[in-house]
Amino acid sequence: MTTQALPREPQQDRSRATRARLLEAAVGCLASVGWAGTTVAVVAERAGVSRGAAQHHFRTREELVTAAVEYGSDVRTARMREHLDGLAGRRPSTLEVLTSLAEMYTSPLFRAALQLWVAAASDEQLRARVVPLEAKVGREAHRLTVEALGADESVPGVRESVQATLDLVRGLGLADLLTDDSARRSRLLRQWAATLEPVLHRSPPPSG
Repeated sequence: MTTQALPREPQQDRSRATRARLLEAAVGCLASVGWAGTTVAVVAERAGVSRGAAQHHFRTREELVTAAVEYGSDVRTARMREHLDGLAGRRPSTLEVLTSLAEMYTSPLFRAALQLWVAAASDEQLRARVVPLEAKVGREAHRLTVEALGADESVPGVRESVQATLDLVRGLGLADLLTDDSARRSRLLRQWAATLEPVLHRSPPPSG
């Protein structure tokens, strides 16, 4: 009796899968052991690939971790967009949007990004990679928040309020690093939602 050989996974697909495993492993390493413990060798072991395979995709640790944070941000953004698209045409409440944002900023991805930012503060070469990445991630977070809230930034004060919202949830993410801050976070989000609602519902300035 002969068994038919299974079709081999195309090399390009294997390469993409290996790259994704490395990026996910790098996010996990940064979040759990920080910048100092996140070496290419450690990430490769965590991803279940050889160090040589890892260096085929990413030549340096700096290249690997910045790509990982960008990848993680893209994944989180895509998931939030899927959540918004799955609401069957219903606009989420302001509190629902704030809660989703807070989940993003208390996730392992935020912890990983924070480790990267701290390391970049004293490493000029790393900072040169992180600054444009952070600008891109910040623009996308702002755009997504505007979309989720249905905010009209032509109304005075709305753009500043959206940015204040992002600064708030980022700060709440920092507060959650060492201890569970969920109870206080819930109270603050409810209060900020009540504060934000009247700003979002202002009428735009008259034209002409």
